[in-house]
Order: sequence, then structure tokens, then C-alpha cells
Amino acid sequence: MSQIDPVMDLPEGTPHIKPEAPIAPSVLMPGDPLRAQYIAERFLDSPRRFNSVRGMLGFTGTHKGRPVSVMGSGMGIPSMGIYSWELYSYFGVESIIRVGTCAAYRDDIELADIVIAQASSTTSSWAEQYQLGGTFSAIPDYGLLEAAVGAARSQGRRFVVGNTLCMDVFSKYNRIPKVWRPWTAMGIVATDMEAYALYCNAACLGKRALAMFSVSDHREKDLHLSTEDRERALDGMIEVALAALEK
Repeated sequence: MSQIDPVMDLPEGTPHIKPEAPIAPSVLMPGDPLRAQYIAERFLDSPRRFNSVRGMLGFTGTHKGRPVSVMGSGMGIPSMGIYSWELYSYFGVESIIRVGTCAAYRDDIELADIVIAQASSTTSSWAEQYQLGGTFSAIPDYGLLEAAVGAARSQGRRFVVGNTLCMDVFSKYNRIPKVWRPWTAMGIVATDMEAYALYCNAACLGKRALAMFSVSDHREKDLHLSTEDRERALDGMIEVALAALEK
């Protein structure tokens, strides 16, 4: 069994994370803090809560003897930006895999399929802070991407790898009808609200990141998973993510 550093060696904390237990170098990040608790209790051995500031729950346990943490990111680019930055910058985290849900658009994608974000396009101004004088293409760590694809294949999961769209506005509530149509014409397969910030932070800090999603909605087909089906779909995606972290 791998050992986790004792609590006494932890940093004092940041404005949003006050660790009550160690944080592992590898972290799974769903949006919902209660989903983080569900993942910890279902998939990790001996989970311990390490954060509860602002109700953003985080837990550390082991999976097949390796330390793994899971923590909520909240909804949207700013929230993911804050939590992933603090995890990477102050707590020794090297790899974060976002495990969330998404809305899909392509005809051959079905509810509960896994979408692995080969890149994250965006409507956000997030990357303006880098003063690049151009448009930054946010991409994941290739090693994590390759490992996730291999795990999905070996587990017999339905999955799609493609360019995804990260938006500031929940597409269902956007004032522009079918705002995603111009993006799907350029090959976008699905949309979420957090991946772009995660990929940018990882690039800026020299860390590893990957975003994968379980398809909970299909905008073009007007299909939606029930609460029960979402949970079952989530379990399959988490098994893929944990297998990717083993590589």
C-alpha cells in the first residue's frame, strides 16, 4: 500500500482550500462536491476528507494502493480556474482529470457515451490574461489522453475523442437559439463549462490535465439522462479515469 505524507507536513492552506488531510499528486475533479464525495466513497479505499471550505468537498484515499484525491471544482471556468490553480500551485498536484457531464451534438454520439476532450475551444476571454497576442489552443496532456483512450477501449466503453467547446453561458439558457451550430460546423462534438481553464492552468504551470465527460444531454436530439442513468454513466467514466492515472 502506498503511503501518504502525514497531515503535519501539509501547507497551511489557500483562500479556498484548507487541508485537513493530505492531497495526492493525482486528482479527479467533478463539478459537484457531493459527486466528489460519492466517487471517494465508491471508488477509493479509506477516503479522508481534506477540504470543506465553502462546501467544496475534497477527499484523499487510495486506488490499487496509489494515493488519489477527488475534489469538486464548482461550475464554470472561473471556479475551475481557482481550484485547479491552487491545487497545482500550492499542494503538489501534478495531474488533474476533470470528470463531468456534457451536452453532445454529433449524430453518432449517444447518451452515456464518454467524450474525451482532445482540445477545448472556448467563447471565454480567459486566455487574455496571458497577453499572447493571439488565440491559445488549449489541449490536454497527451500521456493522459492516450492512457484514457486505451482504458476506454480495454473496458469496452463507447467513447469519442474530439474538440469540445467550453462556454461561460449554459447552452440551454443562452439567449442565442442553437448557439452551438456554428461551432459544430467546425467539428465541435460536445460542450462543457470548465475544461478550458483547466487546460490553460496546466499549460501555464507545466502540469498535466485531461477532461472527460459522460454525455448527459444531446442538444440536437433533445435527449436527456435520468438521475439514475447519470450515476451509472458516471461510474464507467470514473473507472476509465482511474485506469488512466495508473499509467
